[in-house]
Amino acid sequence: MKNAIFTGFAFVFSVVSCARKEPVDLYPADSPQAQYDTAAVDSFSNGAVSVDIARQIRMSSKTYQDSVKEALRLQQEEKKLREELEKENKNKADEEKKKADQEKKQKTTGEAAAVEIKTD
Repeated sequence: MKNAIFTGFAFVFSVVSCARKEPVDLYPADSPQAQYDTAAVDSFSNGAVSVDIARQIRMSSKTYQDSVKEALRLQQEEKKLREELEKENKNKADEEKKKADQEKKQKTTGEAAAVEIKTD
């Protein structure tokens, strides 16, 4: 008798507790939906993309092409800046060399004149 009462009480308790729960919507209508197929593809199944093809697809994308163009443009700008800097450095070195040569010539002509004056 005690077992029957306990079983009845447990049954009533479980029915009442389960009846109070509201259903939870796991996929509400306002949640964002993926615009692509989200099904997993086995690497050995039909429709799987090899690494080489995935790389080609990535390389053909607009953003990748734009980034490649940008990198090339930056390299060209750096190369131009380096060339201009080298030209400026070369010009400065040439000017300094010319000044040094002129100073040497002036010193040697001044020394030669001083030597001539002393000998007279």
